[in-house]
Amino acid sequence: MKHAGRETLAALEPMLRQLRKGSSFAERKPGSFYRKSKAYLHFHEDTSGTYVDVKLNGEDFIRMRVTTSQEQARLLSLIAENSKP
Repeated sequence: MKHAGRETLAALEPMLRQLRKGSSFAERKPGSFYRKSKAYLHFHEDTSGTYVDVKLNGEDFIRMRVTTSQEQARLLSLIAENSKP
C-alpha cells in the first residue's frame, strides 16, 4: 500500500479542510498531519480504496478505510471524540 498521491488527496479535500480547522494539527506535507511534534495521521491508497493511519489513542496507528463520505465522517467523529480533554 502506497502513500496517497495528489489525485487521492484532491478527492479527500472536503475532509482535509475539516482536519485543517483543528488547531492542534499541523500539516507538514499534504495529507500528513502532526499533533505537537508527533505524527498523527496520514493517508494511503491501493486498488481497494483510500485508508488513513491515525493515532486515535495518541500511541499506536490504526488503519481505517476512508473511501466514502460516510467513512470520512466516521473518522472525523472519532478524532473529535478522542481529542476531548
